[in-house]
Amino acid sequence: MDTLALILVIIGALNWGLVGLFSFDVIAAIFGSSTAVVSRIIYTIIGLAGLWGITMLFRRDGKKH
Repeated sequence: MDTLALILVIIGALNWGLVGLFSFDVIAAIFGSSTAVVSRIIYTIIGLAGLWGITMLFRRDGKKH
């Protein structure tokens, strides 16, 4: 789950980078406008992955960070 969340967070970050630099939204280009249902679902999944990523910061798994 951690790996999948990390991949989705990276995709989201790259998408926002493209939006900031070039005003190009890859998700909207592939799945329809940012108001399309499929695009909103993808944005929601990426947002949930971001929340999961926050939990990774606070976990104690016995490894030195």
